Amino acid sequence: MEDEIRMAYENADVIALPSFGGIFDVEVDGKVIFSKKETNRFPNPGEIVDLLKQAGY
Repeated sequence: MEDEIRMAYENADVIALPSFGGIFDVEVDGKVIFSKKETNRFPNPGEIVDLLKQAGY
């Protein structure tokens, strides 16, 4: 997923932080754009890049 983001956004600062309890969130500029807790699943391939584009990034 990090590679997908970097391919679409060359200057992206992608940081993977360890977490506990099954938490998997993708946050951009302080805003959560994907949450495994809310969706009960991991993102599909390309989904995060699509969400970034939809959010205007």
